[in-house]
Amino acid sequence: MFVLAAESTSNTGWTVGFIIGIVVVLVVVALVVPILMLARKIGNEAELINDSLTKSVDNTAALAGLNTTNQMAVNVIQGLERGRKRLGG
Repeated sequence: MFVLAAESTSNTGWTVGFIIGIVVVLVVVALVVPILMLARKIGNEAELINDSLTKSVDNTAALAGLNTTNQMAVNVIQGLERGRKRLGG
């Protein structure tokens, strides 16, 4: 009878360990799946963001010449001011 009790206890330990292992795996899966879903969503959004930024670069390329335009405008204004002074105004 003592032998049966020892075997039963041994099986109980394995059963408890197995159940704890399953619970740990389920908890890990429950934590990892939302992270993977969020990563996929971010990956999909990143493609759209990249396309939008590429369009922004194309649309704002002309702004590189803005300094030249500003300098030319300053030169024109200075020339007009010199002309006005020469004409006595």
